[in-house]
Amino acid sequence: MSTVDVIRAHYAASDRGDLTGMLAPVGPQTTWTEAAGFPYAGTYTGPEQVRRHVFEPIGRDWAHYRFTLADLLDAGDTVVGVGTYTGTHRRTGKSFTARVAHLWRFENGEVTSFEQIVDSAPVVAAAREQS
Repeated sequence: MSTVDVIRAHYAASDRGDLTGMLAPVGPQTTWTEAAGFPYAGTYTGPEQVRRHVFEPIGRDWAHYRFTLADLLDAGDTVVGVGTYTGTHRRTGKSFTARVAHLWRFENGEVTSFEQIVDSAPVVAAAREQS
């Protein structure tokens, strides 16, 4: 399976709501970085940390949270997914739309790192209570 096919399968699993399929390309040494300023910012290593610090909190905090893929760019050992996040915060009831890029890096056919680049402002604003 090519690098781009591995990431295409990840996004297809995301569309199905299949967390196991989403985590399939994440190995025990894979680093996963959520952007500074994003509610789940940080770098996590391995599928269990990603599940615990990213996907479980997203499921807890957001309804209808979705990544919609617009472009999937194959650069060999780097694959870039560009798209849009949308969702509605469960506590505030506010919705958001934010542009995002995902950088997937491979070595010897394995995912070594994931990096999220996102416009965090709309996400943070949707989670913020009115003052």
